[in-house]
Amino acid sequence: MKPDWILIGEIIYMIALLIVSLRIIYDTRSSTKTLAYLLLILFVPIIGIFIYFSFGVNYRRRKMYSKKLVQDEALQKELEDKIQLHSQNVFAQGNPSVVYNSRLFRYLLKDGSSVLTAHNHVQLLINGEEKFPLVLEQLRQAQHHIHIEYYIYENDTIGNAIADVLIEKAKQGVEVRFIYDDFGSHSIRRKLAKRLKQGGVKAVPFYKVLFIAFANRLNYRNHRKIIVIDGKTAFVGGINISDKYINQPGLDNAVYWRDTHLMLRGPAVYYIQYLFMTDWNFCAHDSLQHNEQFFPKADSLKQAENKVVQTAASGPDSDNPTILYTVLQAIALAKKELLITTPYFIPGESIMEALIVAAYSGIKIKLLVPGVSDSLLVNTAANSYYSELLRAGVEIYRYQKGFVHAKTFVSDRNLSMIGTANMDHRSFDLNFEVNAVIYDEALAAQLAQVFENDLQYAEKIDPVKWRNRPVYVKLFEKTCRLLSPLL
Repeated sequence: MKPDWILIGEIIYMIALLIVSLRIIYDTRSSTKTLAYLLLILFVPIIGIFIYFSFGVNYRRRKMYSKKLVQDEALQKELEDKIQLHSQNVFAQGNPSVVYNSRLFRYLLKDGSSVLTAHNHVQLLINGEEKFPLVLEQLRQAQHHIHIEYYIYENDTIGNAIADVLIEKAKQGVEVRFIYDDFGSHSIRRKLAKRLKQGGVKAVPFYKVLFIAFANRLNYRNHRKIIVIDGKTAFVGGINISDKYINQPGLDNAVYWRDTHLMLRGPAVYYIQYLFMTDWNFCAHDSLQHNEQFFPKADSLKQAENKVVQTAASGPDSDNPTILYTVLQAIALAKKELLITTPYFIPGESIMEALIVAAYSGIKIKLLVPGVSDSLLVNTAANSYYSELLRAGVEIYRYQKGFVHAKTFVSDRNLSMIGTANMDHRSFDLNFEVNAVIYDEALAAQLAQVFENDLQYAEKIDPVKWRNRPVYVKLFEKTCRLLSPLL
């Protein structure tokens, strides 16, 4: 009697389905995502299981990306003690913005050992027109090392201009290390990356996309945009290296691109440097160590301008979704006003509830999002969240001049956050991200003015008209929202 291979196959599949279901229930923290993945594997046979293992496995819990800069436990403990002492000393100086947001400062210090730094220079950069000339100028002044890490680096005019400087500095004896995301920067793989290497630049892809493990490696990306020069100057923010970020004739800028970046000088550079070096050791299989060349003495970094800065960073290598918790804490601490700009708004339950509670509590909240997004699915899913926020009193504006890609947050005109993280599941849980947190009234006022300027080119959503949209539109948006945990 021949075996019934169909029956055997069905039994094997049912056993596999049971095992995967148990794993989803055990491994997924969010009940919403748990249900979404269970429905997916039940109603989309085989493919659903593949999608779960590609996009749903909790790699933070499994610590598959764990990496340390200091291997010696005694030295690590000594450094952590110094971070605690230095941060407490800065806090004791009584900066009003730090005192006002003391719970946020203490959270970042405890969760990510993010040092609170004073005596920093912080320069706000609007769009690529302001960022790239300054980047090129600072790169040319490098004496010892240049560390550069980007999600998107294009083989275009600005990409090659920066590459020329990197090669020039490498030939002068400056150590140049370059991390590019293998998915986001796929256009440089064949030619530009090779040219950089041939010119003396140490260039490596972050988590190289391989065919066998394609989906998973596509999912967990390095979304950071970091430049560190001689351990003294750093750039961080939302602007990638691409011509489309420069709104000038003759470049790849068919759409006006509105974005925000920062240049930092002073002790705040320490943590940005630390992030780069841990990422480098992970993807280059190197062992860069803490030394004075990478971390100059604090006294030599002090700036006349006394901005207080901390850094929030998270990814599959962090114990917690630090940036998510930072945003939640900042919302909870606000007493008067929140100004939020984000290109991708897929907030999840915790952010939604925090914003709704804040709005009902009398806090004035303005949310600026793209009028037209570069992702139809994400834009449609985002629309499904607006009704609840509008009902609570949140003012929502859709940018019309072009595409707003900035990721900024201003609370009560005394706290600012600028960085790489969008307000979505991917940034909070999947990608490697970094945000600068600035405790300073002057910088917050400047960023708030930029926000108000952007509103001149934005259309405010009318709650009544939004509520009266056709039922089929709402249904399509809510259907797309079901995919929110996967976006």
